[in-house]
Amino acid sequence: MSITIDIQLNRSSKIYHPGETVSGVVVVDSRSDTRHDGITLTMDGMVSIQLSPRSAGLLESIVSSSKPIPLLSHSVAIAKSGKLPAGQTEIPFELPLVPRSTSKTLYETYHGIYITVHYCLHCDLKRSLLAKDVNKSQEFIVEYKTGAGGKDQMEAVNFEIRPETLQNVRDRARIPRFLVRGHLDSVNCPLSKPLTGELTVCECERGISSIELQLVRVETCGSSEGHTKEASEIQNIQIGEGDVCRGIAIPVYMLFPRLFTCATTLAPNFKIEFELNIVIIFDNDHLVVETFPIKLTRT
Repeated sequence: MSITIDIQLNRSSKIYHPGETVSGVVVVDSRSDTRHDGITLTMDGMVSIQLSPRSAGLLESIVSSSKPIPLLSHSVAIAKSGKLPAGQTEIPFELPLVPRSTSKTLYETYHGIYITVHYCLHCDLKRSLLAKDVNKSQEFIVEYKTGAGGKDQMEAVNFEIRPETLQNVRDRARIPRFLVRGHLDSVNCPLSKPLTGELTVCECERGISSIELQLVRVETCGSSEGHTKEASEIQNIQIGEGDVCRGIAIPVYMLFPRLFTCATTLAPNFKIEFELNIVIIFDNDHLVVETFPIKLTRT
């Protein structure tokens, strides 16, 4: 006897907003009549926090704050025990996307290195002791509704990169004389729109091999009593290859990847923030980096 379960959501995008109803059908496919002891559908939301290996031996307050944070948990019996006919059976369902309590907040879906915000539907078909239960899971995406938090002001940033402006430089002797000017149209960035701007290499005494944009996640785990902070690359885009012409404006354009970014989140036990690095690599393989903190929003 073969029996399978599939969870089909009513939205092909699988994107839902807090306060909405997650609905769809559970499709049970069986080759013959099948007895069961009930079908249950559960919706879970969880923040999983994993400390980096460098966190070993840190304060107990950091370790305790790294425990998983449940955001929501709803369970409903969508079918009582009985018999399913051969073929496909569709069972509709509806579950409210609301937190476990009024004090809880639903955060946006996010897949990071040390922090993951995950929402999932689990369907369990119970069977007799002699038969194995059948299970199926389906992830869905939670996003804040566009414009729900008001409108953030555009905040343009003009920048000038030269040897004197660089921070944390170990060997300044290897840095050639150069000057790069440009601007970012805004560091308050709606996730539905690209990050834009431009830069111009005004002068450089060495050849340039590459100019790149690097999007970085900054994940902080812990509370005010103690925390760990880790930065890691999300994506890297080359906007200039080879020894680019001097005095020519180069467009800055970056789309934000789904799942690996979310609205900037500042929670009691964790933070999810983002930065943009402009990386200039010279022909002697030496590189310089200018970092810009950016705020991602749904507004």
